[in-house]
Amino acid sequence: METHSAPSSVMRRIPTLLRAGALVLACLLPSCVGTIGGAPDEQQAVESIPERSAFPRLTHTQWENSVRDVLRLEQRPGLSTSFTGDPLGGVFDNNEAVLAVTPNLWADYQRAAEELAAMIVADPAKVALLVPADEGQGDEARARAFIEAVGKRAYRRPLTAAEIDEHVALFNLAPTVIDGDAFLAGVAHVLSAFFQSPHFVYRVEGTREPREDGLIPLGSYELASRLSYLLWNTMPDDVLFDAAAAGELDTKEGLRAHAERMLADPKAREVILSFHSQLFDWRKFEDLYKDPAVFPEFVPEMGQDLVREAELFVEDVVFAQEGGLHELLTSRTAFVNERLAAVYEVDAPSGAEFGKVELDPEKRSGILTRAGFLAANGTARASDPIHRGVFVNLRILCARLPPPPNNVPPLPPAEGKTTRELVAAHTGKGTCGASCHGTLINPAGFAFENYDAIGRYRTEDNGFPVDAADAYPLGGGMASFDDAITWSQMLAESREANECFARNWLEFAYGRDAEVEDAVLIEKLGEASRTGMSVKELLLELVGSEAFSTRRPVEVAP
Repeated sequence: METHSAPSSVMRRIPTLLRAGALVLACLLPSCVGTIGGAPDEQQAVESIPERSAFPRLTHTQWENSVRDVLRLEQRPGLSTSFTGDPLGGVFDNNEAVLAVTPNLWADYQRAAEELAAMIVADPAKVALLVPADEGQGDEARARAFIEAVGKRAYRRPLTAAEIDEHVALFNLAPTVIDGDAFLAGVAHVLSAFFQSPHFVYRVEGTREPREDGLIPLGSYELASRLSYLLWNTMPDDVLFDAAAAGELDTKEGLRAHAERMLADPKAREVILSFHSQLFDWRKFEDLYKDPAVFPEFVPEMGQDLVREAELFVEDVVFAQEGGLHELLTSRTAFVNERLAAVYEVDAPSGAEFGKVELDPEKRSGILTRAGFLAANGTARASDPIHRGVFVNLRILCARLPPPPNNVPPLPPAEGKTTRELVAAHTGKGTCGASCHGTLINPAGFAFENYDAIGRYRTEDNGFPVDAADAYPLGGGMASFDDAITWSQMLAESREANECFARNWLEFAYGRDAEVEDAVLIEKLGEASRTGMSVKELLLELVGSEAFSTRRPVEVAP
């Protein structure tokens, strides 16, 4: 989409209150949490909810989606591609702990606000979506109506009377600093202010009145924002705004009803896929290299194939099967094109790029036996049980592994040995890596030795029979498995994997690290997942928890 730059004076002349506000909120972040004393019962209730920021910043994707919806655009503007990147805070990109507004990012926001404003006023059709038609009501009435409507979407709540008056004054100031049509100058000036405001950049949760147990219930519009950014990764729609105005979100039943409505919308699929993409690290699929001398069939296009296969599989599990972790780890349903059909040794689909197939239950079981995970955790020529094992420990079981030592020597050449034998001799029992590799990493990775570097099934490695059997500490004892099929089934039924899945969903849904106060909720959701709870129901349970609809008391800086 073509963008235009407005005069820099648009940005310079915006009142300093609007620009400084974001910096004030940023400075408050470290000090905005802190328990306020109360009676013992109140203190117990308060301490059941983790501390968190009252000003979580929008991710770059949320910024794009929100700008699109505030301005009623058909597509995201794409301006965030040049924004200063955020550091990775754990597995997910929405971790509030790392979403700061640095000086460089603040300059990015200013530039983007200017370009957005110029783009809108340069297109009469886009202006017409935001500004009431001139029907003789006068420019000030039209400006006020524009400010109230667009401001409500930008701030995710109705503007106060004072805020409306401030923006009307800003609108009227525009012709003194911007040449051209006075009314359009006012529109540009106000839009620039909206997109620089802390009330747009941050999801401000300003409610401060605690209830009897000491916890602060979020306001209706704050709940609408939490719900919308969780399930749609964008600002609330008109239905959710109306629900907030009517108080429908103030009860658990009302909140759940709207969450169910939103989960049925196609926009929820993008969020579901984003969670699984980040958890299973699908971005690695697109940049894989396999030695063409060993795997001539692995062409560059297969990276995109692997991503699309994973997306279709997750969509099928979550929305068609109404499944959860058990189905993710055990379902044999797959979606393949001609290139992937060859990897899985199934008939290629006819008449469609991707077709639905059922894989051999003796060779495949769920997402960990699919080519994407296996190829991403394989070397250019061979399987990679160490990285496969590390992945399962960290992402599936939430095991605490120490960081790897520095200057780890590579595996020796495979001369007359299987990959498993090389890894075991290098890092297994009897070596310096025995305590971690021998017990946790290697067994979890050896389960996948029936799959080569691109995920094809095999029974031999380097001319010798594959051994994929081992044992792993689950449920308080050592659990033995024969191969990736039985290993995946054990994981699907284990307390550890289901609690890890619940923990990951909690961190993604709440946009923060899991804390000790979350242990009871994670254990409850993990047990429900173990006994068959679907992904969608797990999300509804997270929405219904106290951690979603309340916050701890905060100390507000003077």
